Amino acid sequence: MPRMFGTDGVRGLANRDITPSLALELGEAAARYVARTRAEYGDTVKPKALIARDTRISGEFLDHALAAGLAAAGMDVTRVGVATTPMLAYLTATEDVALGAMISASHNPMQDNGIKFFAHGGFKLEDRAEDAIEKLMSEPWERPIGDSVGDIEFDDSRAEAAYIEHLVQACGTSLRGLRIAVDAANGAASKLGPEALREAGADVVVINASPDGVNINQDCGSTHPEQLQALTVASKSDFGVAFDGDADRCLAVDSEGNLIDGDKIMGALAVDFRRRGKLAKDTLVVTVMSNLGLLLAMEEQGINTVQTAVGDRYVLENMRENGYTLGGEQSGHVIASHHATTGDGVLTALLLARTLKETNRSLADATSFIKRLPQILVNVPGVDKRRTDDPVLQAAVAEAEQRLGNTGRVLLRPSGTEPLVRVMVEAATQDHADKEAYKIADVVKERLAL
Repeated sequence: MPRMFGTDGVRGLANRDITPSLALELGEAAARYVARTRAEYGDTVKPKALIARDTRISGEFLDHALAAGLAAAGMDVTRVGVATTPMLAYLTATEDVALGAMISASHNPMQDNGIKFFAHGGFKLEDRAEDAIEKLMSEPWERPIGDSVGDIEFDDSRAEAAYIEHLVQACGTSLRGLRIAVDAANGAASKLGPEALREAGADVVVINASPDGVNINQDCGSTHPEQLQALTVASKSDFGVAFDGDADRCLAVDSEGNLIDGDKIMGALAVDFRRRGKLAKDTLVVTVMSNLGLLLAMEEQGINTVQTAVGDRYVLENMRENGYTLGGEQSGHVIASHHATTGDGVLTALLLARTLKETNRSLADATSFIKRLPQILVNVPGVDKRRTDDPVLQAAVAEAEQRLGNTGRVLLRPSGTEPLVRVMVEAATQDHADKEAYKIADVVKERLAL
């Protein structure tokens, strides 16, 4: 039986996989988990929870259902409405609440949705906590009655100004003179992202900041940067940034319209952090999906790299365990632990802008030292992602690795957020990478067919 929670909470097709009844039950179980944990420390005060959501239409009914579940199990709940995931994490860290709940499917299409939890302090729940919540969903329990049930309130103005002030202070440098193009993905940062950049002094040009419930991530944002690439050139911006639906990731575009992925952003920030004396142990934490070119570039700069499993939660766990201050993913999740407890796309945009302003360099120049190896990522849907240990498939991967030798690598992994298997190949040439990736993808389709 696979875990209900993936690498970023519970996620699936809204109203089919992620239903109001599931949200209700998750809320009840999460509240019970909090109560049980607090009881171990003798804390009997009624705990509080925050709920935020991105702009997709299904978030409305899931918000109400989740709030009902939390309150029915004894938590006081504040629904804050539309907010970014990192804003919810910030509120969970800075306010007197025991739990934060974010309703979002991040970069996924509008028809998907999901629920992820944050503990007090602003960190995503650990795997063991998620497993405990899942287990509680199937166990009988005695419901509270009378004044032991929770209260629900709605406050959509909660602390947004304070969060923007926090972001601007984290930047710490006036961005006056920089023009920045922003693609807000019609998501949770549609207002907050441009406003934070303007508060820091930048001239901001914005697209896809008019969410209507169904246009989130639709041919825009970090998964579809083509509009941003064209806008950045047409508006003569110094660079552009693209967020995803919940703004926990950020990709960039240089002034000539070239895409700058999370690897290049992290590499530029790592060099800048070290210049500032803020790169703890001269180390950048990345996942196994980061391009080999980034690792080689960091080695040339005298910066160490540590690799983790895919998922920003695993990057953060490694950072916390070892005292590192910068890490992230190629997809644009960047964690700067001096300022945030999770990936924060708006913060990333501000820190990148600060780097360029203070060094008087273009984005292309600041990232030019990172030479990406040709890479391809093939997503194979409609297969049983639990059976990637199939011996024939593993043999195909081993044969590809032998052919690549020291000039590349293969990564085969089930997606933690979608029903598919990912095949990633790096090689000395794009043609070689493509051929090896599609060979393995064909074996995945054949061997793991449903």
